[in-house]
Amino acid sequence: MAVDGCGVVCKYILVIFNIIFSVVGLAFLVLGLWLRFSEGTREIFRFEDLNSSAFVIGVTVLILLGVVMLVVAAFGDYGACSEKRCALQTFTVLLAFLALAEVVVGVVAYTSRDKVGNKLGEFYVSLYSLYAANKDPAMAITLTFIHNTLHCCGVTGISLVEIVKKTCPEPDGFLEKLVMPNCPTTILNIFESKAGLVLGVFLGTGALLLVALICSITLNAKIRQSMSSPEYIILAQPTPALTVLQPPLHDLSS
Repeated sequence: MAVDGCGVVCKYILVIFNIIFSVVGLAFLVLGLWLRFSEGTREIFRFEDLNSSAFVIGVTVLILLGVVMLVVAAFGDYGACSEKRCALQTFTVLLAFLALAEVVVGVVAYTSRDKVGNKLGEFYVSLYSLYAANKDPAMAITLTFIHNTLHCCGVTGISLVEIVKKTCPEPDGFLEKLVMPNCPTTILNIFESKAGLVLGVFLGTGALLLVALICSITLNAKIRQSMSSPEYIILAQPTPALTVLQPPLHDLSS
């Protein structure tokens, strides 16, 4: 069955949304699995005393979030492309939970920004220590991404003594060639000075999920409407040919 009007628009919006959603989820899952089973980090998970560390919690969240996002995207793409109401309903429920969780996490991160900033700072220090211990090239890529995103350098910021100098961004001026902002302090300052921006990012993401949720509900309603509407079939019957009745032969002879 085919939908029309806003149902078609919602269908394509859901397809594009779920493709992007699955790519991001796959990136989270790959990063989490790599941090979990990499030669330089797998030993951390074997010690029970470190199971509550920020690094272990962060890696676990990455893996779980990646799996959930891939599952949600799979239901959404299948339901939108095949116009299956059951898949769309499952996608709607899962997406509603994700949107609610996004808003709740944003509010908690805003109200407890000091604790969240400290935890993320501890997570960075764990990555820094692992790189300093084994010089893992993959860990260097992760640090390079963090340093360029936050424009910071290591735990000291002093270029002469910083052991992760190769992963740091280019300095903006002469002073930064000597001392750059260190990452733990930068992370904490972001959550303290830009707490409203962090909350806005979470709420904006929740709004995008809400748009996808509305499109899913709309497409589901359009599919139900197309299923319940009667289908009229016009049967074209050929006009019967007119037959001329002729009198019997014996009547003509008489």
